[in-house]
Amino acid sequence: MKNSLVIAFSITICFIAFVISKIVISVLLYKRWRRKHMIHEEGGKMVIFRSLLSKSLTSDVILKKTQKLNNKDIIGSGGYGVVYELKLDDSTALAVKRLNRGTSERDRGFERELEAMADIKHRNIVTLHGYYTAPHYNLLLYELMANGSLDSFLYGRSKDKKVLDWPTRYRIAVGAARGISYLHHDCIPHIIHRDIKSSNILLDQNMDARVSDFGLATLMQPNKTHVSTIVAGTFGYLAPEYFDTGRATLKGDVYSFGVVLLELLTGKKPSDEAFMEEGTMLVTWVKAVVRDKKEELVLDNSLGSCSMQEVNKVFNMAMMCLEPDPLKRPTMAEVVSLLEQTEPDKLVINISS
Repeated sequence: MKNSLVIAFSITICFIAFVISKIVISVLLYKRWRRKHMIHEEGGKMVIFRSLLSKSLTSDVILKKTQKLNNKDIIGSGGYGVVYELKLDDSTALAVKRLNRGTSERDRGFERELEAMADIKHRNIVTLHGYYTAPHYNLLLYELMANGSLDSFLYGRSKDKKVLDWPTRYRIAVGAARGISYLHHDCIPHIIHRDIKSSNILLDQNMDARVSDFGLATLMQPNKTHVSTIVAGTFGYLAPEYFDTGRATLKGDVYSFGVVLLELLTGKKPSDEAFMEEGTMLVTWVKAVVRDKKEELVLDNSLGSCSMQEVNKVFNMAMMCLEPDPLKRPTMAEVVSLLEQTEPDKLVINISS
């Protein structure tokens, strides 16, 4: 009888120990998962320098909310890091860009973005509300753009599956040009963006353009003509002289904007697979078409009815921006002026028919 009690007691103790060990392991695994999926780290510093529309949204409140972000909140990612959607209340949301630290270039990208964005307030440039810096990562807190990026609409990745008609595309072109022009001419020192592309042009709730992502931005004093840098940017958008000289200039941004104009017109990516198979690129393909005066053959089928006068004006503007000689390219101020000129419609065609 005594032996039976001892055996039963031993079995009970073993079972309890087994259950406790499972609970401990589960807790440890959960904490590990939580650390992996949450963007939280002790020893950080939150700085908010733009009004978030509500006095109740203090730095401490925003910090606590960022610490609860996880993979379910991700709305974008790339070589720069990950972007989360952060809902502050029923009417306010932010886009939180996480930049992991660890290399001098990553840290420099964060510093460049702060330098470029801290004092900027323009209707066609995304607003930076603040930042958070910690030992292993940095966060940038931007206003959230309701309609995502231009390239998501052009290439069918928009969650709303909206089609961009010609008036909307034209307005986007004008808005993006105004934003870049502000960087080039109204900011002191001037700001060279260095990564103008359709994925860095965001669209607000009214489908107005906002220039974003200043991780490669370079400041240039007004008395300078260029800044020597390591060649960086996105293949298909970079000006040819940049590869040869390593000099970042305002006219390099103008060239990149010219590529974006071609995307708006044709609905084609700069390095579309069809071009790669033929050993060419969007720029050279369109230049040949414009030379033969057959622009209507390469227009995006989803444009709908549009003014060929306006279309040809934008084609001509793109060709000016894409001049091989940077000295022959217009300034962004000139681009804005030309795009804003209104002309009566002379010929309207239906591209989709």
